[in-house]
Amino acid sequence: MDLALLRTFVTVHRAGSFTRAAALLGLSQPAVTSQIRTLERQLGRPLFLRQARGVTPTTMGDELAHKAAPHLDALVEIAETGLDEDSSVRTLHLAGPPEFTAERALPALTELTGDDGQGFALRASFGNAEETLEGLAAGHHDLAISTARPRGSLLTATPLCDEEHVLVAAPRWADRLGSGSLRHQDEPTLENFPVVEVHESLPFVARYWASVFDSRPATSGTVIVPDLRAVLACATTGAGLAVLPRYLCAPALARGDVVALTEPAVPPLRTYFLVVRTGTLAMPHIARAHEWLMRAAIDWS
Repeated sequence: MDLALLRTFVTVHRAGSFTRAAALLGLSQPAVTSQIRTLERQLGRPLFLRQARGVTPTTMGDELAHKAAPHLDALVEIAETGLDEDSSVRTLHLAGPPEFTAERALPALTELTGDDGQGFALRASFGNAEETLEGLAAGHHDLAISTARPRGSLLTATPLCDEEHVLVAAPRWADRLGSGSLRHQDEPTLENFPVVEVHESLPFVARYWASVFDSRPATSGTVIVPDLRAVLACATTGAGLAVLPRYLCAPALARGDVVALTEPAVPPLRTYFLVVRTGTLAMPHIARAHEWLMRAAIDWS
């Protein structure tokens, strides 16, 4: 069987579209379609169901991808790094949410980038869960940190750690809210208070309100900035209330720059997953990074 056909097949399976696969492979869409049809004729079975938007793999397609993808990834690894025994350093491509990756994952992994001959080079990129998992499936990343558990068998996810969320504000706003008397069942009235968030939909505030107060926040964002570190900086200067991961705001809480407005008995949590393409943990540098992060995460919860 032609390896080029298998490579095209795996790319289509990961991309979910002939058009996206063609862009990834540097081929025309008709060329990709022709290669898939050739492979289907050789196997005597359809591999994809054509739909209005993209393609869906058949059972045969999923089975073939599960068997072939790890081996093709290994061949690509050999081709990229070469067979020179002196080339012991491999490059790990990591993707994840910017704040968690920068504050936790990267400091842990940089301990493995030393010159002892056992380390690896590191390349990191940031994105939301959907972007990160799509990039991983398409082969752009080796390891991904995601707040969403992927479906299907192409990607394998392992729970990494839980992140506790805290409702915080600068002391002057806490004084106006009467934070000393707030309990987990007492919903603050936010109409007259500014809110700092990462998106207009208020994802962190809305999730917190649903979990703690069993309601929706009746407010809109005053300051919207797409990075939780910037949200913390704005909240610290008094720009408004914010919901933040405890690990991120713990130093500011300890200094008194912000205060926690509520202390619910069961705080809202969000789970992070460590995700790889199924089979790629056979690659030593990916396996070592995966194991190292899992060990480091023991102290993160």
